[in-house]
Amino acid sequence: MASVFGHGFVAYTTAKVIDSKTSKLLLLLAIASAMLPDIDVLVFKFGVPYTHPFGHRGFTHSILFAVLWSVLLAFVFGKNRKQIFFIVIFLSTLSHALLDALTTGGKGVGFFIPFINERYFFPLKIIKVSPIGVKQFFSEWGMQVIISELIYIAIPCSIILITLSIAKKKKAWT
Repeated sequence: MASVFGHGFVAYTTAKVIDSKTSKLLLLLAIASAMLPDIDVLVFKFGVPYTHPFGHRGFTHSILFAVLWSVLLAFVFGKNRKQIFFIVIFLSTLSHALLDALTTGGKGVGFFIPFINERYFFPLKIIKVSPIGVKQFFSEWGMQVIISELIYIAIPCSIILITLSIAKKKKAWT
């Protein structure tokens, strides 16, 4: 998996790209939704195997989960902006699985669970897989993850956010 920092930064960027007037609530929901799929690591403690549909990178990483979660949050929090809430939360939640499919470790991502239990990676595996657990994150391995995410997540997201900011200022000047 990518780290919580990488997932959060992609969600923040996604929210800003889709809705320049993003509320703090929507930003918070987007970032939390991008991190949420890894709640499935808790099932390891109950003996659920990695490759089970509810194992790590299973259902909570699926497209269906992203749709259901987004519908729920858009309905509960969206007020008169349900469509924007749905789009931002859906893309933020789905971005988690997309990033994980770009990592160098694990057994793939169950994009199509519960319909197909197969796990997938993208052909390009460029993001170093993050260790599970805080203690392991603060190690040589964790440093490699941070460098990888700076290159493949933070820099592209920063370029997008800076470009949006410049475009917004330029529009304000005209």
